[in-house]
Amino acid sequence: MKVERVAAFSDGDVGGNPAGVVLCDVLPAAESMQAVAAEVGYSETAFAAPAGDGWRVRYFAPEAEVDFCGHATIALGAVLALRHGDGVFMLQLNAARVSVEGRKEGATVVAALQSPPTASRPAPDALVDAALRLFSLDRDDLDPRIPPAIANAGADHLVLPLRSRRELAAMRYEFEVGRVLMKAEKLCTISLIHAELPRRFHARNPFAFGGVYEDPATGAAAAALGGYLRDLGWPHEGVIDIVQGEDMGMRSRLHVEITPTVGASVRVSGSVRPIV
Repeated sequence: MKVERVAAFSDGDVGGNPAGVVLCDVLPAAESMQAVAAEVGYSETAFAAPAGDGWRVRYFAPEAEVDFCGHATIALGAVLALRHGDGVFMLQLNAARVSVEGRKEGATVVAALQSPPTASRPAPDALVDAALRLFSLDRDDLDPRIPPAIANAGADHLVLPLRSRRELAAMRYEFEVGRVLMKAEKLCTISLIHAELPRRFHARNPFAFGGVYEDPATGAAAAALGGYLRDLGWPHEGVIDIVQGEDMGMRSRLHVEITPTVGASVRVSGSVRPIV
């Protein structure tokens, strides 16, 4: 299998989250895809094969399959655009049907995904307390304007809003403890965020569930956050921008467009750069 390697949600020629993309005639056995994803070692590798009017897609992290991955979808959209020309591509996932648009803009390739439907619910106190202990935080570190929540746009993410950009920059946790917590609670990531402005957020996303300490850009979590902010009545005015990966030295930029319809999908876009 030929693996295309690209970084999604890049900041120009730097940053972004590396993803593997494999286009094939027929999807291989799950065991083979899992082995390839482990060998590639990125947060996710997307495997896609033609099916009906679109593509059947499965996503594998180094240690587990995930139902939806935003940055790998953006990477897939870019690879499809380079292979087949600009367009909108329908994707059949394990539990949802979404689309991704890829197009060339000069020397740059940009892509935008329409997420699965979104939903959110308050995070249980016991889970919030366990997550705060994991990151050596306490309740006073939380931003009271945005209550902790479990937000979903194809997978569950625990949203922990922090008052201070400094606390976000200092994020550390014990990997094995985080992995046990995320697997027990079926959390794809824990999304630690800081609202610099109503429409500008900073984020960090531990992904111990998939065997990765931290993602430099997380499209699925960005989509879930957009849906949650809509549910919350946050003054986003239809758009937020997220800076992620800055504290990892891999600055990434995600653009999220939010319609007013409760539960509707959101649009997450960004640029893509090849990994040489």
